[in-house]
Amino acid sequence: MVRLEHFGKKDYDQLIQWVESPAFLLQWAGPHFSYPLTYNQLDEYIKGANQEQSPLFVYKAVEHSTNQAVGHIALNNIDLHNHSARIGKVLVRREARGRGIGLLMIKGVLQIAFENLNLHKVTLGVFDFNEPAIKTYKKAGFQIDGLLRDHRRFNEEYWSLYEMSILYREWKQNP
Repeated sequence: MVRLEHFGKKDYDQLIQWVESPAFLLQWAGPHFSYPLTYNQLDEYIKGANQEQSPLFVYKAVEHSTNQAVGHIALNNIDLHNHSARIGKVLVRREARGRGIGLLMIKGVLQIAFENLNLHKVTLGVFDFNEPAIKTYKKAGFQIDGLLRDHRRFNEEYWSLYEMSILYREWKQNP
């Protein structure tokens, strides 16, 4: 089991350690940061986050049994008029992978999105080669909406991105 807690300055060092390379940073956060990840970048990232009416909530996932942070996740682009948001920056610490923590994090954020914020739709993007993440998102009830071909460039390689979404009624049906 994990619980989601607001991510803050005291969590910067740990997150910076988890981001191992420029390729990993791009896969985790898209073009929003540059390598190496810094305090200044993280300050900008969480500026105004985790407040009432904020378009961004940033969390760390804390494992109950160890009380240690094992992941990071954000609910951003919160649009209360259109009742939508986007999940981003999903990261499970390398040593904690393969134990279902990612699924628990996704379910926790979806509960916040649908129950606390009364949203109708939540979206996310995932690179097509990230098969474990795609499997996790499908297990949580997400469906593939489409493929953005050659969406991001890293060095001389192009990466394609799946756009996925889940609607409130689908989430309600998926225990």
